[in-house]
Amino acid sequence: MKNTWIIAVFILLMPMCSTKKKFDRSYFAMGVRQGAIDNPEINEASGLASSMGNPGMLWTHNDSGDEARIFLIDEKAGSRAVVWLDGVINRDWEDISVGPGPVDSLSYVYVGEIGDNRSVHEYKYIYRIREPVFADLSSGLDTTLNTVDSIKFSLEGGPRDTEAFIVDPKTRDIYIFSKNEKRQIRVFRLPYPQSTTEILTAEYVMSLPIVKVNAADISPDGNEILIKNYTNVFYWRKKGNESIQELLGKEPASLPYTTEPQGEAIAFDRDGKGYYTLSEENNKKKPYLLFYERKK
Repeated sequence: MKNTWIIAVFILLMPMCSTKKKFDRSYFAMGVRQGAIDNPEINEASGLASSMGNPGMLWTHNDSGDEARIFLIDEKAGSRAVVWLDGVINRDWEDISVGPGPVDSLSYVYVGEIGDNRSVHEYKYIYRIREPVFADLSSGLDTTLNTVDSIKFSLEGGPRDTEAFIVDPKTRDIYIFSKNEKRQIRVFRLPYPQSTTEILTAEYVMSLPIVKVNAADISPDGNEILIKNYTNVFYWRKKGNESIQELLGKEPASLPYTTEPQGEAIAFDRDGKGYYTLSEENNKKKPYLLFYERKK
C-alpha cells in the first residue's frame, strides 16, 4: 500500500476533518428514496443484502436486542417475509451477506453476530443458512429454519468491535472489518472452507485508513467493494484479477452518500444497477430505503 494514498485518504476519510464532502459522481448518482420501511418490527436495521433466490428482494435484520430473525423486503421497502433462525440468539447482529457456500448450486445467507462495542467478547459467530426461496411473495410469510451453520471464531490479536463483513464470491473467503480504531481499521480473513465444528482464528491481513466502518458489501461477480461509515461510502473496482487484499490496497473513490440518521447498512443491487443504503429508526420516524443508480 503506497504511503501517498494512505496519507491522502486518511485525511479524506476522517469524518470531522471538514464539513465539505468531495464525492466522485462519475460512477453512481445521489440516493433517491424508494420507500419507507412498513414493518414496525424493523426498527434497528443494521445489515442489508440483495437476495439471489428471490429476485428484486433484499434481506435485512435488526441490531442487538432483537429476536434471531431476518426480514425479506422488496425494492420499495415493503415487508414480504420473516425468517427465524432456530437455536441461535441475536446478541449483536451487525451485518448480513448473500453468496456461495458449501454446495455450488445453492445460495447462502450469512448473518454476522460480530458486534462488540466494548471489545470484551472473545468469540464471534457468523451464522450461515441456505437461502430461503419463496414461490409466492404476495403476502407476508413467517417461517423458521432449523438448520443453521455456526462459524465460531476469534480475531487474531484479541477482541475488537466489528460491524461489517463480506463473502468473496470467487474464493468464498470471509473478510471482517473492525470499527472502533483510532486511525485505521483492521481487516481479518476466514479462509474457505470455514469449519462449523472447530473454533477458528480470523487472521489479520491488512489495515485501511478508514474509521468507524459499519457496513460493507461485495458485488455478485466479486469485482467491486463498498465500505461505509456514518458519513462516507468508499468504492473499489477491479481492473484485472486482483485479490481482495490487492484491491483494497488501492485508493478508493468516495461515492455519493445521503447522510442518514444512523445508516448502518449497504448492499449492491443484484443486477448491478446501483446500490442501496438503509438506516435505523430515529425518533420513531420510519427509515427509508435509498437507491443510488449506477452511471457507468
